[in-house]
Amino acid sequence: MLRVHDRGGWPEAGPIDRDEHDLSMWERRTDALMRVLRSKNYMQVDEMRRAIEGIELSRYEQLTYYERWAEAMEVLMIEKGVLTQDEIDRKVAELDAKTG
Repeated sequence: MLRVHDRGGWPEAGPIDRDEHDLSMWERRTDALMRVLRSKNYMQVDEMRRAIEGIELSRYEQLTYYERWAEAMEVLMIEKGVLTQDEIDRKVAELDAKTG
């Protein structure tokens, strides 16, 4: 069964956007965080793929590439007991308050 992540095999999916763009700072940080989590054995590539594929289809379609990564890492850290949803929500609220 094809999953949402297997875009190349879906005839109705249309062409894949292969345009390159300069990564924003948050995208670079997301990439760096993923690399650190992998190097510290907090997660593996196959877990990341499973978490990305687990994103509900309509939500998946709304997210950018690195937004999917961020959401998947959040799911994995909660699943593994590294962070709680409450801890993440508190930190996000704190950062939102700082940036206005």
